[in-house]
Amino acid sequence: MKKFNTLLLLLLASFALHAQSDRSDKKAEREQKKLRKISLFREIEEGENLYNREFSGGARLNTDGWTGFLEMGFRKSASTVNFFQFEFSEKKDPKQDRSSTFVPVMGYYISTSPYVYGKMNNFYQAKLGLGQKRLIGGKGNKNGVEVNAIYYGGISAGLVKPYYLELMNDAGDPDSRKLQKWTPENNDEFLDKTNIYGAGGFSKGWGEVKFTPGLHAKLGFRFDWAKFNDVISALEVGVNAEYYTKKVQIMVDQDGKSFFFNAYVGLQLGKRWNK
Repeated sequence: MKKFNTLLLLLLASFALHAQSDRSDKKAEREQKKLRKISLFREIEEGENLYNREFSGGARLNTDGWTGFLEMGFRKSASTVNFFQFEFSEKKDPKQDRSSTFVPVMGYYISTSPYVYGKMNNFYQAKLGLGQKRLIGGKGNKNGVEVNAIYYGGISAGLVKPYYLELMNDAGDPDSRKLQKWTPENNDEFLDKTNIYGAGGFSKGWGEVKFTPGLHAKLGFRFDWAKFNDVISALEVGVNAEYYTKKVQIMVDQDGKSFFFNAYVGLQLGKRWNK
């Protein structure tokens, strides 16, 4: 009987030790998985960018106007991202300047809606293109800056909208006004500053838009300073060229042109993720 009890105690002790060993092994395995996850998280967030999808939007100031855009990117390799971009822009002549007319109201002089003297057309562009972003220098850590080279091109839809002014029927009479765009017949009246009340408004002229197809391309550098790689916070600088099949005239006293070239600086914000 004593031998049986001794054997039973040995078996129980063996099972207890085995169970304790299993628990220790499982705990160690969980700790190793946790450490691997932390290591991977740090690698993704602070080191090499491993995300394969990105979406962002932003705005640019151009030497000849402004641009708003949306971008969708697809990672091709560790150093290359292909992206699609949609842009909407407006071009402005370097010589155009905003003016205002002051008219008497109840003994006071007030400023009317600002207008651009001598402007003939607004020129907008809707663009769709395909580009590529190539890594030049990685962040290294979350306090670094990622530097990429950008090259991109695509098609453009130029939209030429007549620019309207509010003109006074009788010079100096602000209560008698009419909306007019520039024509060869009303050139003198359109350019007579004493006859201009103010701008005709953004909504006027959309029913008269003329379509002009074209192509565009750009080269630039993008600097991403976001602390973590799943966030896009970038500054982009570069140059942009556009060619349209018809000459576009923005100002009355300037010849129309088909080729446009500008430099730009832009701000871009967005997110990255894995799919």
